[in-house]
Amino acid sequence: MTDPTGDPRPPRNRDAARAGMRSGCPVQPVPAGSGGRPGYTVAGYAEAREALSDARLSKDTVAFFAGKESRRRLHPALAQNMLASDPPRHTRLRKLVTGAFTTGAVKELRPFIGRVTEDLLHRWPVGERFDLVAGLAVPLPVIVICELLGVPPTDRTDVRRWSAELFAAGEPDVIDAASHALADYMRDLITAKRRAPGGTLLDRLVSARDGDDHLSEDELVSLAVLLLVAGHETTTNAIGNAALALLQHPTELERLRRNPDAIASALDELLRFDSPVSTATFRFSTEAITLGGTDIPAGAPVLVALGEANRDPARFAAPDLLDLDRDAAAHLGFGHGIHRCLGAPLARAEMEIALRAVLTRCPGIRLAVPAEQLCRRRTRLVRGLTSLPVLA
Repeated sequence: MTDPTGDPRPPRNRDAARAGMRSGCPVQPVPAGSGGRPGYTVAGYAEAREALSDARLSKDTVAFFAGKESRRRLHPALAQNMLASDPPRHTRLRKLVTGAFTTGAVKELRPFIGRVTEDLLHRWPVGERFDLVAGLAVPLPVIVICELLGVPPTDRTDVRRWSAELFAAGEPDVIDAASHALADYMRDLITAKRRAPGGTLLDRLVSARDGDDHLSEDELVSLAVLLLVAGHETTTNAIGNAALALLQHPTELERLRRNPDAIASALDELLRFDSPVSTATFRFSTEAITLGGTDIPAGAPVLVALGEANRDPARFAAPDLLDLDRDAAAHLGFGHGIHRCLGAPLARAEMEIALRAVLTRCPGIRLAVPAEQLCRRRTRLVRGLTSLPVLA
């Protein structure tokens, strides 16, 4: 279930989590799970920014789990990407793909994004019920990132399903199977690209693997899977979350409907208000550190709660209020530091174009069901809606 603040958890759980942060405990210990070790959750805004840029908090998951027995069977190649590495490896891998997601590169993609958006919305008979998640928020970023990478249209349904299964909280077997399905698929696609090269981003990465950039085969597979998954998951959730926030705040919705040019400047507040990523990916302390007055020993897992940090009243006044006049440019919806979301410019463009098209085409848009009936995805890392039924 959801609630008017856009938080996916039941109010009791949400309030308990924030109570610790607001009582002066922005960094809290977390009991060890089955077979795991105790960790720490960072929920304060200032502490989250510090953690996200602290080189003593490593993202090298291979190093962390080396020598540790595990019942998990994740595909090993998936840990060879820039999101699970530190400099200098991270720097080398990120440099290979940065050019595809610059503001200039995204500007060239905007006409294509607009055409895809209009095509998807034309399938919505005005006056009839339409699922904004299944009909727009999911397919739009999937189509765009698949076009960039050169994933054939016939494969995109499977790719989307495997990607969603990677985030299936509480279902380790499903997650492990999805990791193998995606890695195996990407190996096959890479083989096909070598036989018949083209001009896609994946073709350029294959050239780097086979050229002088020292990209190993596992790194190539892992990087391709990361771009495929991260290239649409965040945006799918961001579009759905933003649409719901506006539908539950009709005054702000009407402001944007009357002035669609203001949508671009409203994105930061929408991303702050209901962050598409609730918790940053895994980090661990390489040495003993003190964060937010809390001592963290070496070797401890550290989870940065981006959604909580974006609701920290010490940084954002009245944080549970959606205020499109707020200066929210410093939100952590896309992370912070060297691991800040590479695809943020693309995600913002897709959000802006999608929301503008919806408000322009359907000025009387409204929820088709009570907000209390909406459900969130069962996942710990990202947060988004399973569906968003609306009427025009």
